[in-house]
Amino acid sequence: MGCTFELGLVLNDAVQAEKLLDEGVAEIQRIEGLLSEFKEDSAIGKINANAGIEEIEVNSEVIELLKRAIQISHLAKGYFDITMGPLKQLYRFKNKAFELPKESDIKPMLEMVGFQNLQLNEDQHTAYLRKKGMRISLAAIGKGYAADKVRDKWRSAGIQNGYIDASGDLTAFGQDENCNDWRIGIANPDNRKQSLFYIPLNNAAVATSGDYEQHFVHKGKRYSHTVNPKTGLPVTGIKSVSIFSPSAELSDALATAVYTMGMPKGVTFLNQLPQTHGIFIDDENKVTFTKQLQYEAIPV
Repeated sequence: MGCTFELGLVLNDAVQAEKLLDEGVAEIQRIEGLLSEFKEDSAIGKINANAGIEEIEVNSEVIELLKRAIQISHLAKGYFDITMGPLKQLYRFKNKAFELPKESDIKPMLEMVGFQNLQLNEDQHTAYLRKKGMRISLAAIGKGYAADKVRDKWRSAGIQNGYIDASGDLTAFGQDENCNDWRIGIANPDNRKQSLFYIPLNNAAVATSGDYEQHFVHKGKRYSHTVNPKTGLPVTGIKSVSIFSPSAELSDALATAVYTMGMPKGVTFLNQLPQTHGIFIDDENKVTFTKQLQYEAIPV
């Protein structure tokens, strides 16, 4: 899933806590083995390897996740698309020298992107990418799904307080060891060690998309490492978006979608969704909140 996980429980029984933490780690490893695009024997690896060739039988868990991903793509008007893998091949974001690809290079890659070409047969439990060269990546939804599965497993065991932190994307339920709501800091995009706000988090999840870790300035313009599946170009004009919702999976996917939409389109989109909030920071460090969101500003 391209990230590290930190799991936490508030529990007096150390033996039970260790057992539940081990179960949480095992669940994340199971999902990684099922959904990783980098494992040839995973469900996603097999679908990718057989793009344009044949349908691949997968279990109902994978079908349901792919189905929800497609639903989010429809909801977000294509700004979220799990088939955008080919576009990433155009960029080498880890290199110091950054050049935009030519339009002639982007166009053929765009033709291999499109969630509409992911065919699911729920009765036969099969998935099929209609075009050769297509590729599914669940990087923008997989870690949220894993966090939700761990949370659900713990709740089924009667646990009332805990959290799952997937590289800063936090899912929390109940309260912390001091009987207070969990809190998450929204980082300054220009200084990850500094938080701009604290947000209380209870039975909710937050995910952030942004150019904190990787961005490039090309001819005076700042580009993110996130690529717009509609244009094939890196996102510009916005530094970060944090999405709050009841589900880590939903927050994860919407963070990518809304970050790609940018402002004001992303603000308008979020304001139409129930139980969903967002914090935007644009490239001029202007902060915008959607709806009513309780927060605590941190004095500079």
